[in-house]
Amino acid sequence: MRPTPRHSLATLLLATTVLALLGGLLGGCAGKEEKDLKSGVADLYERGAKSMQSGNFNNAIRYFEALEARFPFSNETKQAQLDLIYCYYKDRQIEATVDAATTFERENPTHPRVDYALYMRGLAYFSGEHSWYHKLFNVDLAERPPKNVQESFSVFSQLVQRFPDSAYALDARQRMVFLRNRLADYELYVARYYMKRGAWLAAANRAKFLIEQYDGAPGASEALGIMVQAYDNLGMTQLADDSRAVLAASYPEGLQQLAREENRPWYKFW
Repeated sequence: MRPTPRHSLATLLLATTVLALLGGLLGGCAGKEEKDLKSGVADLYERGAKSMQSGNFNNAIRYFEALEARFPFSNETKQAQLDLIYCYYKDRQIEATVDAATTFERENPTHPRVDYALYMRGLAYFSGEHSWYHKLFNVDLAERPPKNVQESFSVFSQLVQRFPDSAYALDARQRMVFLRNRLADYELYVARYYMKRGAWLAAANRAKFLIEQYDGAPGASEALGIMVQAYDNLGMTQLADDSRAVLAASYPEGLQQLAREENRPWYKFW
């Protein structure tokens, strides 16, 4: 049954009324938010802090950014700048985290919380190196180019050197160990790649770089073994013997593993 013009008019009026009510509600919410962002210093910071504590980091960012723009020289703004670094990080805005932390360090070189800004900058660079999805999808980090690893290591190193007694120094040192081993593992991965393709000199150079830069890393033993094999294949007997001697002195078990590989029959593939 087709609706009569009268029914159509009633339906149209009802829809118009509903849309008007929704528009009024949305407009009222937008107006309230706009009014909130024009609040005074204390109110803006309080609203931002409450949003941050409740985990609404996007909303907290809006309040803190408004506070920073309108009252750049207030005491609350100084704290808001530090809170912004944290909120950016929690909101996964890595570039914004780095920028905010760098700006704070540059503009406040003697501030008592500079160590925090340094720590958060290092953490932002570190975030891509140890994520939940790596474990979930069994991602081998050694096969991935170490993006931002050197930057993260450098920032944590600055923190430890400049603020050895900082509350963040111990965690920074532990992360530096992870990052150092991460860099070494990547060098080892590349050295293996060259070995598989018979690029003996490239493999030896990569393994040598690992030993020189990351001596003591878990991959050092295998790197020395690669150097021995690569130099042997190149006919560089003296260098091969020197590498074998270092391997024997530093990693006896590594020398035993190398001997097993060298004595392995060519016809066995297991």
